[in-house]
Amino acid sequence: MGQWLARGRAPQATDMATAVLDVLIVALLIYEFLKLIRGTRATPMLMGVFVLALAFVAAQFAELRTLDWLMTTLLPYGIFAMIVVFAAEIRHALARLGRKLASSRSSAANSESYDDVVLAANLFSQNQTGALMVIEREIGLRTYIESGVALDAHISYDLLATIFRPSAPLHDGAVIIQKDRVAAAACFLPLSMNPILSTQLGTRHRAGIGITEESDAIAVIVSEETGAISVAVAGQIERDITPDELRERLSVLLRRHVPATTLPTHQDPDLDAATYPSGVRESDDDATELQR
Repeated sequence: MGQWLARGRAPQATDMATAVLDVLIVALLIYEFLKLIRGTRATPMLMGVFVLALAFVAAQFAELRTLDWLMTTLLPYGIFAMIVVFAAEIRHALARLGRKLASSRSSAANSESYDDVVLAANLFSQNQTGALMVIEREIGLRTYIESGVALDAHISYDLLATIFRPSAPLHDGAVIIQKDRVAAAACFLPLSMNPILSTQLGTRHRAGIGITEESDAIAVIVSEETGAISVAVAGQIERDITPDELRERLSVLLRRHVPATTLPTHQDPDLDAATYPSGVRESDDDATELQR
């Protein structure tokens, strides 16, 4: 008799453990989904889907046959409509999953130094020169590279300073960096349509945020209006940071040590005259940005 009771308790304990694990997995998925869409345009859409689901349940309980028939007929098409509406969020979630699986590989691949980006951002900030530099990580940016002028040149402070010189033909658009090379300049990027973004952000900042919404890239943005340095990652932007803070962010985001470099505090008159001719300033859609 005792053996039968022991055998009966064992399956019950196993079933309980399985049920708890099942609930935890579902709760984790719901939490990750809500965290993914928080602060995006998908949030009000999800509320609309929730209202429709309540209407469907109410129609069944109240025996509203016409409404029940309509909801039942539209439900299969609604599933495909949700896939189309939430396509960006689904792509973002799959990309995040892929990054987690390939984290060990990415840490070894990003071994090149991006200190030239920090030095260039410091120069642009001092001269209030607008700039947008995008650092590619795991997700390729070939589509956006092909929209610009291919360079495939070794990254350097002098190259970045020359590209974003106001009188240079490639100063408009973004520079895309692959490992230790500048892949292309004057690239067109998608603008973020996030409604919660500040209206003070101009086109340059929205483009920097937009590319990070579509990929895992890092965008370094310098405002022409204020000279403020910003960094955008995963659709979020951190504004008005110092060059040293930018170096720290890149070190964390790229999972490696970026060596400290003494930043210049005074302009070289010869370099400034050659790089930034008097009276020449870049015209940018970011002119509406105000200092935070």
